[in-house]
This record gives sequence, C-alpha cells and structure tokens, in this order.
Amino acid sequence: MLHRSPDCLAPQADSLRRWRRGLLLSALVALAGGMPPASAAPLPELIAQAKRSVVVVGSYGLMDNPRFGFRAAGFAVGDGLRVLTNAHVVPPEEPGRIDRSIAVQVWEGEQWRLRSARLLARDLRNDLALLEIDGPALPALRLATREAAEGTSIALMGFPIGSALGYVHTTHRGIVSAWTAIATPASDPSGLNPRAVRQLRDGTFRVMQLDAIAYPGNSGGPVLDVDTGEVVGIVQGGTVKGTKEAALSAPTGITYAVPASAGAALLAEPRR
Repeated sequence: MLHRSPDCLAPQADSLRRWRRGLLLSALVALAGGMPPASAAPLPELIAQAKRSVVVVGSYGLMDNPRFGFRAAGFAVGDGLRVLTNAHVVPPEEPGRIDRSIAVQVWEGEQWRLRSARLLARDLRNDLALLEIDGPALPALRLATREAAEGTSIALMGFPIGSALGYVHTTHRGIVSAWTAIATPASDPSGLNPRAVRQLRDGTFRVMQLDAIAYPGNSGGPVLDVDTGEVVGIVQGGTVKGTKEAALSAPTGITYAVPASAGAALLAEPRR
C-alpha cells in the first residue's frame, strides 16, 4: 500500500480550505440578493453615450406644416458627419424642387437642433442610406467587424411612434434570436437599375432576427451589442399582424435588422 506523507497532503488541505471559503462567500452573496449580471452596470452608461450619436431623420419643407416631418432614426458613424439610416425613409429626390430637403434633428445639450443633410449613397438591397450632415461632428458609433452570434444581448435605440410621443431616445432590450435569409424585390420597374438587377440575381441575403419589440420610429436605429457597445446591426422593421396599425396595438416582438457589415460596406464605397 502506498502511504502519503503529511507534506504531500498539505497542498490538498489548502485547496479544500479555499474551496470551502469560496462556497461560504457564494452563500453569503446569495443571501444578500445575489451578484448583478455582468452586463447590468454598463447598460446605463452605454445608453447615455449612444444618445449623443442617435439622431432624428426626416424632411424639411418650407410649405409643410409642421416644417419638419419625422421619418425614422439614424446614427452617426465614420467621421461623425455621416449618418446611417434606412433607405426607405429618406425623402425621394425631386429634381428642381428646392422647398423640401432631407434634415436631421440632433440632440445638443438640452434641446434638439435642426441640421440640413444630403444623400451620399443608397444600398437598396439592404435598405440602407448614408447621409452627410452639416455642423460640428457627432460622436460616432463603432461598427462591429464580426457577426453577432445567436444569443448575443442587444439593445435597440430609436424614437418609437415618432413625433406622436415626442423625440425621446428610447431603448428596448433583447437578444439576437436567429439569422435568416430574405430577398428584397424592387418596389416598381423604375427601381430596376443595374445595381438592383445584380441584387436580384444574387438572390437572398442574411439578416438578424431579434427577440425585441420595434415600433414605427425605430427603423434606421442602431442595434447595440450590450457587452461591447458596438453596432451589430441597423433596424429594418418587424413582422406585423394584418395592417400596419397592428404594429402599435399588437406588436409581434419579432424585429429584423441588417448586419453592421452592410453599413460598413456602404460607408467604404468611393464617392463620385
């Protein structure tokens, strides 16, 4: 029989004592209410920082009442003078018309300020638009370089129901529930430009399905990774029951977002 000396048993006894102390500490923490989740503390800070980057996107018309018309959310990227939003919310270009233009509302200090904007590029396949705004640069949000895994904790920021409730940065939390394939057809024959034809030929593409409620007014807003603070997607829309009004009365809780990589590609496109 092999006999162990007391010296050989000492390290094992120390390990056992450390394990017991750890077990006792865990029990005391549980009695005190438990430790907060690791992501609980950074979320309020993330929201406070992101508010400075998330803007209201709309149109400004000299003959309109009100002059500023709300359309969606957007957020600053790149040099802080570029704004990503959805393509379907950007006012259509009307050649020769100078009484209506793209505009954004920016939160500066304690109030919203109107700034003019212009369209730099569109990606109809991913329903994205890149705007350039005037004035001082905004704090830019970082676009994630990696695809968000299913189960990633995320937060949406935008302006649900828009001007009806006032322009208040509102955050909804959820997870990336799935990646799914969709196809975006052209809305009318005029949309069949060379780029759209290539997109149709390429077939479906992948978007994020989110377990989070998004309302009209959240479109174009950022999908933030709660742990890293990076933008992993741009809200595109959600499923509705029947009519569009059902998005308010009976939201499904299923929201779709295009990946941040699509926004990065649009941002990197050469300008003419």
